[in-house]
Amino acid sequence: MPDVTFRDLQKGFRELGLTAQSRVIAHTALSAFGQVRGGAETVVGALRAVCGLVIAPAFTYQCLIRPRVGPPENGMAYGDFLDDNAEAEMFQSDVPAHADMGLVAETLRRTPGAARSAHPSLSFAALGENATAAMAAQTLTEPFGPLACLEEQDGDVLLLGVTHTVNTAIHLAEQRAGRKTFTRWALTPRGIVACPHWPGDSAGFDALRPHLQSITRSTQIGNAHVQRLPVRDLLAIAEQVMRADPLALLCAFPNCERCNAVRAPQGPGRGVSNLKSF
Repeated sequence: MPDVTFRDLQKGFRELGLTAQSRVIAHTALSAFGQVRGGAETVVGALRAVCGLVIAPAFTYQCLIRPRVGPPENGMAYGDFLDDNAEAEMFQSDVPAHADMGLVAETLRRTPGAARSAHPSLSFAALGENATAAMAAQTLTEPFGPLACLEEQDGDVLLLGVTHTVNTAIHLAEQRAGRKTFTRWALTPRGIVACPHWPGDSAGFDALRPHLQSITRSTQIGNAHVQRLPVRDLLAIAEQVMRADPLALLCAFPNCERCNAVRAPQGPGRGVSNLKSF
């Protein structure tokens, strides 16, 4: 197993063309590199040493609850989930990112000086120049505002040992293409808060990869294949693909509730009820 150092990481990031002017969102699988000296802290430190601004998803799925009834065609099952709801955590600014986000994202969130957005289920964390402003771009109705902020700043998506199945920017392209979104609910100190524009499933996103080859810059760090893609170009291509085929990038799992909801005909008056009961 390769022994990856801070210098190896810096060298690889610079091979991607990253500089102090770079603004990035990083999706990272620490284990993909091999043995990293210093672990996740080393990866965060190397990203921050090379890039001017580093963002990571700090989503808190553990704060979600399920209602007994809710809007139709909402890509989820309703029912009696009292035991599950009793396990839900209340969102606070210091709630850890869900384990699905990876150790690097959680380490970035805990790094002194990091800013975090206030979305109770889809928050981001950021380190570096104008980090607070980037986080302020997110609201309940614009959950992917930080990605739009990166787009305006000619920022990049970094896939560090992962595929497009975790590429959050594609969710913003889904919304721009007019794809159906959903509602989820999260526990907060103010009570239960509805989170609109919840995105679809991402398991099928790697089908976009052939369309992105011309804008992808890649290298190898340890065992990890790492990629850099400009946010603006990525969003434009992904939106174009989904507008050309409204069913593009949906997953192939027959029981995927969200993808099946996107496939379902959307007749007049369907999917508009806000009825819910907890």
